[in-house]
Amino acid sequence: MMTKIAGWTELDDRAVAYARALAMDAVQKVGNGHPGTAMALAPVAYNLFQRHLVHDPSDPQWLGRDRFILSCGHSSMTLYTQLFFSGYGLEMEDIQSFRTWGSLTPGHPEFGHTAGVEMTTGPLGAGVATSVGFAMAARYERGLLDPDAAPGTSLFDHSIWVICSDGDLQEGVSGEASSLAGTQALGNLNVIYDDNRISIEGDTHVSFTEDVAARYRAYGWHVIEVPALADGNVDLESLDKAMIAAKAELTKPSLIRMHSTIAWPAPKLRGTAKSHGSALGDEEIAATKKELGLNPDEKFAMPADVFAHVRSVKDRGAAVRKEWDGKFAEWQSAHPDRAALLKRLVARELPAGWEASLPVFESGKDVATRTASGHVINAIAKALPEFWGGSADLADSNMTTIEGGNSFLPATSAMKNADPYGRIIHFGIREHAMGSILNGISLHGLSRSFGGTFAVFSDYMRPSVRLAAIMDIPTTFVWTHDSIGVGEDGPTHQPIEHFAALRAIPNFAVIRPADANEVAEAWKSVIKRNKPAGFLLSRQNLRTVDRTSHGAVAGVDKGAYILKEASSAAQVTIIATGSEVGIALDAQIALEASGVATRVVSAPCLEWFNEQPASYRESILPTSSLRVSIEAGIALGWREYVGDSGIIISLDHWGASAAAGKLFTEFGLTSDRVVADVKKALS
Repeated sequence: MMTKIAGWTELDDRAVAYARALAMDAVQKVGNGHPGTAMALAPVAYNLFQRHLVHDPSDPQWLGRDRFILSCGHSSMTLYTQLFFSGYGLEMEDIQSFRTWGSLTPGHPEFGHTAGVEMTTGPLGAGVATSVGFAMAARYERGLLDPDAAPGTSLFDHSIWVICSDGDLQEGVSGEASSLAGTQALGNLNVIYDDNRISIEGDTHVSFTEDVAARYRAYGWHVIEVPALADGNVDLESLDKAMIAAKAELTKPSLIRMHSTIAWPAPKLRGTAKSHGSALGDEEIAATKKELGLNPDEKFAMPADVFAHVRSVKDRGAAVRKEWDGKFAEWQSAHPDRAALLKRLVARELPAGWEASLPVFESGKDVATRTASGHVINAIAKALPEFWGGSADLADSNMTTIEGGNSFLPATSAMKNADPYGRIIHFGIREHAMGSILNGISLHGLSRSFGGTFAVFSDYMRPSVRLAAIMDIPTTFVWTHDSIGVGEDGPTHQPIEHFAALRAIPNFAVIRPADANEVAEAWKSVIKRNKPAGFLLSRQNLRTVDRTSHGAVAGVDKGAYILKEASSAAQVTIIATGSEVGIALDAQIALEASGVATRVVSAPCLEWFNEQPASYRESILPTSSLRVSIEAGIALGWREYVGDSGIIISLDHWGASAAAGKLFTEFGLTSDRVVADVKKALS
């Protein structure tokens, strides 16, 4: 029976049937994967890509496009099939090479690898949470480019569509972000929740019995319920109406709770956990194809008439794009300054002379690096309108407030300084969601953002940090209160193992500046590099180094540099980061006074240092000298820099509740300790 949707044809029904078959065939060929959800979601994704999603497959980066995120990334065939149908560059051979080496169809969708994939998904909940960042970025960018347009009328208005699973909504990060999405009244966000009551362990009711719809209504979402048909199939007609209603709702994010049957219409395995993560087997696949009216003996079939029909979405996309381009030309003519800004943002260029706005801090004044970062953030904000961000409820501690920037809040908010295009994001006490949302802002493409919390809470954010590094996107994390220097709050708030844990993430720069001017230089490098990075900043005041007698701060961009040279050929090289650089400088004075030629190296970013040629690294840390590292964290990682005979002064136990100075003294992080250890090693 043909699906009863206006304009829907028998060819559409056949296309859905072949999409279900491709999911089965692809998983069966490779021997592993997740066929069941892709089979059930085939009509959902097809209807979205063919009838609702605004997109131009010939240009996956088109500014006017809607964004689609498959949060349940394990069901990657749901997305790959539609990218194949729509003409994004995938062809049948790509479907046939699913989950194999070098293919464009890896096990989970990968951003930057396959055209049409808006983000890397797989860790459940991440897609839902990141989509909130997409939706927030869309509003902020509209404010930069077309703030006066009526709701729903701007060239830059578009929808964020998400398909998610039970597993996504069980994860805490999705709840954190969804709560904020309700507060932000993100009417451009539409989430289709596939409620199939199946996870790896079977029926989700063994662990998940809450009323999800009620929860989302409590978050402030527009919720639509779509029951399954009597035979278990998706009620596509009702779902279509729900999707239209969701897109029409501009004042709230929408959740469509859609009931489905996993692996429908497989005769034996539909509705079972076995179909979730395993191939169905040749016998069940053949029987299912018969149910679908397909030839059970054909594999990876795609009749020419069906293929021509599904590919016609390219023509419809091109027509929409042509209309948009015409309106865009008019907008450019009417708003030349905004058009120039857009051109710069698309090119990821920086305005000429922007660096001149960065502060230079006077020597002789002690400044906490978190405070310095706050000054730098505000200087960057004056030069870069695309720069915005905030904190997980710690703005006054993290120093992440853009002065005069107003709060990013919907027009309906009663809060003071609420502004739908404000530059200050209040993430709430939602560190993990903050990380995901920042990633969404980065992925959306035009703006630059940052988010702050205490360094010890980077643990809550690690999955988001890891995804930023995997996707290689310029998300910037600001972590303050970076050591036992936190002081009286005690060991729960004193990061000990965190430096090493963050440095263990590949393709991620961990920056721990020694003074205020290193902070400014590091921020400059981060903005220019356009890569994932995180700052570790002090609560306590640190000396501002006199650059007339010490190394030039430009050395920060190389990750490590000579801050203070030895009086002669260095017998000892001390390498330190952050607050411990001051200890190294004091130790140098004492060692030089006793006749030990000592060099001090500041190493704000070991990852940037590792990028340098071996010749540079040797010139900074000569193997001919005794190398000593000082850092108020665990020793892990420092042996690489000091060598087997070097000295590591570290902190390999928990902190305590006391004043910072007392803790540094009691735990042996002092210049006297350094001097004693060096003299002992040299004797």
